[in-house]
Amino acid sequence: MMKKNRWFWLVAIIGLGLDQLTKYITVQSFETIGDTFGLWPGVFHLTYVINTGAAFSFFKGGAVWLRWLSLAVSLGLIFLGWYAPRMRIVEQLGYGFILAGALGNGIDRFLFGYVVDFLDFRLINFPVFNLADTFINIGIFFLLLASFPPKSSSQKNTSQ
Repeated sequence: MMKKNRWFWLVAIIGLGLDQLTKYITVQSFETIGDTFGLWPGVFHLTYVINTGAAFSFFKGGAVWLRWLSLAVSLGLIFLGWYAPRMRIVEQLGYGFILAGALGNGIDRFLFGYVVDFLDFRLINFPVFNLADTFINIGIFFLLLASFPPKSSSQKNTSQ
């Protein structure tokens, strides 16, 4: 079954692993919440924060219902990857990235009641976020690409 949509599974598993690894490293590397390390001072920092809301701290304090939303999305995507017909690669990438992000943040919400965030772009005063948030956005981008119809062979021939 996993052969059918292998890019979906590959992206989801690797993405989840990277997300959880980077969060673990963050928790182990900083002594207290709010500690920061400037990789490029004033522009990009690694800052240890916890987030009880959704991506970029939206719905702060919504960890209870967000954990169930993460679970529902994750189960739905796992079902899709397992039972759906073979998807185009761009769709597999889109859904795989979203699954990695939903699982990554969902695991945190179920285990801790919050999500660990650490990517801190200060140049544009952007909320601190994590790889799972990034993966969800990358997945949405791929699904937007997938929504455009592929060029038919007759369109390709006329454009040459």
